[in-house]
Amino acid sequence: MPHASNIVHCDGPNSPHAFDVVPLQPRNGSLDAMCPVCNGRGQWNTEIDLVSFRCKRMACDRCHGAGWVETGTDPIGLPDIEVSPEGYPRWTIRFEPSDTKLEVDPAQPGLAKT
Repeated sequence: MPHASNIVHCDGPNSPHAFDVVPLQPRNGSLDAMCPVCNGRGQWNTEIDLVSFRCKRMACDRCHGAGWVETGTDPIGLPDIEVSPEGYPRWTIRFEPSDTKLEVDPAQPGLAKT
């Protein structure tokens, strides 16, 4: 049975409905400031139905979906899968260098200024 729909396609995080029904990500304590690209959400809608709110989402490349970024020089640990010596997949932590040069604004904790 067909249902009413109003599908909107979003080109990126600056689109009008990009962050509809996308919650803020909690800060896990190891990252310093909200991501300036996704504003702490870690993802945005690439397609959303404004009637049923079903959507397709894309993870933020800047914060890797965490919603928060490292402002210092500490490496960032990301979950990853690798092949063990026995040939089986296993979970591991991959460390990437921080490429952010943001400063934390003391007047607005959690927000970054560029």
